[in-house]
Formats: sequence, C-alpha cells, structure tokens
Amino acid sequence: MQTHLVFTVIAKDRPGLVERMAEIIAGTGGNWIESSMARLGGEFAGIVRIAIDGMHSDELVSQLRALSSDGIDITLRSDQEGTDLPTGASAHLDVVSQDHPGILRDITRVLSEKGVSIEHLETEVASGSMQGEALFKASADLRLPVDLDPADLSEALQETAGDLMADVNLVD
Repeated sequence: MQTHLVFTVIAKDRPGLVERMAEIIAGTGGNWIESSMARLGGEFAGIVRIAIDGMHSDELVSQLRALSSDGIDITLRSDQEGTDLPTGASAHLDVVSQDHPGILRDITRVLSEKGVSIEHLETEVASGSMQGEALFKASADLRLPVDLDPADLSEALQETAGDLMADVNLVD
C-alpha cells in the first residue's frame, strides 16, 4: 500500500543538500512528488511530498531523521488526511507597499476572515526606486471558499490596502 509523507527540511545552505535527500528517497524506493525550496538568510528550507510503499516507509523515515547528525533538521508528517482535492475558485493576489511592519498580518487577516486558504505565498523586501526606499512585495495563490464571491474579497482587500497605502491586485 502506498504511503504519502510530507516533510520539512532546514539546514545551513551548502551544496548537496537536495541530492542527499533525493538519494535517500530513491534508495528506499520512494518517489519525490512535489516540493518547494529556497535559500533564506543563509539557511536552506523546504517542504517535500513523497510517495513510498508502506513496507519501506519506516526505513525512509529513519534515514531522513539520521540526517540531523549532519545539521539537516527534518520534520515528517503523513499527508493521508489531506488528500482531498481543494474546492472553490482559485485566485492570485499581488501586494506592493512601502515596507513597514504589519502588512502581511493585515492582508492575511482579511483572507482568514473570509475563509480563504493560501496555497502558495512568496514575499520579499526589495529596493523600490532611485531613492532606495524598501518595498514589500507579496504574491499568493489562493483557494476561495465555494460561497465567497471574488468581488467581495477584492473589496475587503482594497479597504485594507487603503489603510496600508498598498497596491493590492486580486485576479480570479
């Protein structure tokens, strides 16, 4: 029987990290299904979803956890509970604002209040102009609840954007 696992990884960034995990997964008969990984502030962080025959899952888990002796921290979860396909419309959100604390908190509060799920989120602070002011940028893929009209979400986001002096663009 096929088992699906999701694990997170964090370690000091260095060459060969992904290869070490991929070698263990392939060596135990696992299949690397999907992942998202990035280098942030000198750390390497990621989340990976794999499938493996249940007879080999304990061996895989043991070998991945053994990486901690080399400074590679892994947290494992089973994704059996979360195999339902998402329902509701998808949408994409872009936010740009002069950087200041609380932007993401305020935007995600609106999303939470409306029952919106964030499926993918990327943020960065970058130089915005010749004056060198810092701009906060966020890009998110969203899953809206079945009963939420995208226009209602857009209106709530625009209201918050006005308070933040941010440019918010929701595309459904």
